This record gives sequence, C-alpha cells and structure tokens, in this order.
Amino acid sequence: MPELQRNFKVKFNDFMKAGDVSIQIQSILKAIGFDPDLIRRVSVCAYESEMNVVMHGGDGDVSLIVGPKDITVHVRDDGPGIENTEQAFQEGYSTATHEHREMGFGAGMGLPNIKKSADTVEVNSKKGKGTHLKISFNVE
Repeated sequence: MPELQRNFKVKFNDFMKAGDVSIQIQSILKAIGFDPDLIRRVSVCAYESEMNVVMHGGDGDVSLIVGPKDITVHVRDDGPGIENTEQAFQEGYSTATHEHREMGFGAGMGLPNIKKSADTVEVNSKKGKGTHLKISFNVE
C-alpha cells in the first residue's frame, strides 16, 4: 500500500469544530478499508489528542500517515506543555478548567485512553514549548 499523508489544523478553544479531525480520519480509514476495530482505536486516539489541543494546547496540527505496515498520528501544539507526563498518563488526573468540566470534559481519561488504544505512544513535551505526540498502530 502506498503511503498516504493528510494534515489537519486544530485551533485552541474551538469547541464548535472539536472532533472534526477525528471524524475525517475515521472516514479516510474506512474508505481505505481498514478493520473496524483498528479504525475505532485510531479514532479514539485522534479524538482524545484533538480535544487536548483544543482545551490545553494552543493552536496545533494533526497528521495522519498511513504506511504499508502502520498508521501513525502525529499531534503537535504550541501550548504550555505537559509539566509531568507520567502523572498526565494516570487515569483521573486532569488539568481541565471548571468551564471544560461544565461542558463534560476533563475526566482525566484522554492520555490513558490513548495509551490503551495505541500500539505505541511517544510524548515530547517541554514546559512553555508545546507538546508532540506520536501515536502508532500496527497494520499487520
């Protein structure tokens, strides 16, 4: 299968469009004909990471790369960064604001759901420098 790459922009605090990127990624993977379980796993990770950018990350982008043996989702933002990545991956830990919680977000399951759904997750985040997630899924 030839490599396919799609890039998407995500805007900080744009809750009206939040989730659009994960829906587009899901549609692309369905059109290619991937297994529904794999599509669900990729979609969960895309959605959770997209929402993290919308709520915490400042402006950012999501890249979908489909290769012959894997699917990779890169998520980058120019936000404040994650102070303690180990803590951020613990279920229930959240830095969501009161307003986000009132909208139904901030349960502290975003990064834990990504970790559970992906085959590998790499995080590069520095305080004041933004965050880059590389989320990978084996196709074979």
